[in-house]
Amino acid sequence: MSVSTPTRADLVERAAKLVPLLRSRGRWIDENRRLPEDVIAAIEESDLLRMQAPTQYGGYESSIRAFVDVLAEIARGNTSAAFCMSIYASITWMTALWPDEALDELFATPHVRVTGTTAASGTARRVDGGYLLNGRWGFNSGVLHAQWKISAAMPAEPDAEPVPIFALVPIADLEIVDDWYTNGLEGSGSVTTVAEDVFVPDHRVITGQDFYQGRILSARNASKPGFATPVLVSMAAMQTGQIVGAARAALSGFLERLPGRPIIYTDYASQRDAPVTHLQVGEAALLIEDVESRAQRFADLVDAKAAAGEQWSQHERVVSRVQIGWIAKQAKQAVEILAQASGGSSIQREVPITRLQRDIHAISLHGMITPGVNIELYGRTLAGLEPNTVYL
Repeated sequence: MSVSTPTRADLVERAAKLVPLLRSRGRWIDENRRLPEDVIAAIEESDLLRMQAPTQYGGYESSIRAFVDVLAEIARGNTSAAFCMSIYASITWMTALWPDEALDELFATPHVRVTGTTAASGTARRVDGGYLLNGRWGFNSGVLHAQWKISAAMPAEPDAEPVPIFALVPIADLEIVDDWYTNGLEGSGSVTTVAEDVFVPDHRVITGQDFYQGRILSARNASKPGFATPVLVSMAAMQTGQIVGAARAALSGFLERLPGRPIIYTDYASQRDAPVTHLQVGEAALLIEDVESRAQRFADLVDAKAAAGEQWSQHERVVSRVQIGWIAKQAKQAVEILAQASGGSSIQREVPITRLQRDIHAISLHGMITPGVNIELYGRTLAGLEPNTVYL
């Protein structure tokens, strides 16, 4: 299939057109703990789901930088929608590792949405022609609107090597447990999925070695440099975009509400005139500028190394993890400053700042993003010690 590839500016413009709808549906999204059908339809119509799909299936194979900028726009409208989009994009990109037979099945669905988790909280028992999958996986963001899911599982045989397998599974084969009641990213619908003796054929399974070493089993994708980046590096870079957009939304929302708002129980008839406000806005804005600049540099580095066919050293992989951790830390700090400056009226549901505050907090708790863990990992390697994780 041949399609014309939009420019980064074109894609960002498409994302910007979704912002008014996303903002208007913010309260519904939180209250219903999922994305509404009109938002899903608008996302499909935008064709932004093609960004990380292979070109042979009508995808754009867009740059990481393009997706960071697009995701930042989506997050200006709604962080839960942006979080789902980041999962769909990064997991869709990840599927390029699978054999072409599996990809032909996957991309037969128009506007296919793939979700997944890398935590091996299930088991896989070898049977003739494939595996029987059993287990329970939490935090499946976007699964309520997805058609496929990647599930990681440990081999059930006692003599098997303790390395997980990664299975592509149709959502229809899984049980959905509606247990997503949270104080952040409510609309991501990150519910639990359960598999009970689900058969997964061999062509839809790759090994942990394939996954973590980036072995591309697709003959049609093997020579494409864009898919050669280590999986977790690519995922980290893509997902900085939602953090950038949420922080931007917090600042713009604060400034929109500023004119005419007094500081109650003071002589300031307008909060805009108060020096304390100037300090708060200035500090938050500088933090957000740093967040955006770091995210864009990180994305540009990933794209440049892919274009040059350069390998990623262990140290560079560690550095990639600390990028998203530090970005999350600074963004959270900026949003907290703005939330504290927003006054008592900001706790009303129509005011976005408290939603953004909850969402940024939730994002920063993600196991691959948590600032403290990633900063400790970075400092450990600077001190000359080996990383204490294989998730690089």
